[in-house]
Amino acid sequence: MSEHILDAVYQVILDRKANPSDSSYTASLMAKGIDKILKKIGEEATEVVIAGKGGSREEVVYESADLLYHLLVLLGYRDITPTEVYDELGRRFGVSGIAEKASRLNS
Repeated sequence: MSEHILDAVYQVILDRKANPSDSSYTASLMAKGIDKILKKIGEEATEVVIAGKGGSREEVVYESADLLYHLLVLLGYRDITPTEVYDELGRRFGVSGIAEKASRLNS
């Protein structure tokens, strides 16, 4: 299941968006709007950086999972599928990061 877990979590996020309940953290994030979602992504990204700098392996894994979850909430909020992100990563795969960035600047 781990290879498809992001897709499964995304589907739950979409369900919470379509069928909100008072007991759903995801639904509460959606209801609070984009600013709250973005704030959570910023907080989680900072926690990943801190864990990456001096935390244990488990902390890095835990905080990374939180960040990925909140990114999926953003995607769900904006109606962007994970497949769109996978496709973009696929487009970049095998291309030098420097060359890829230059191609975006020249577009």
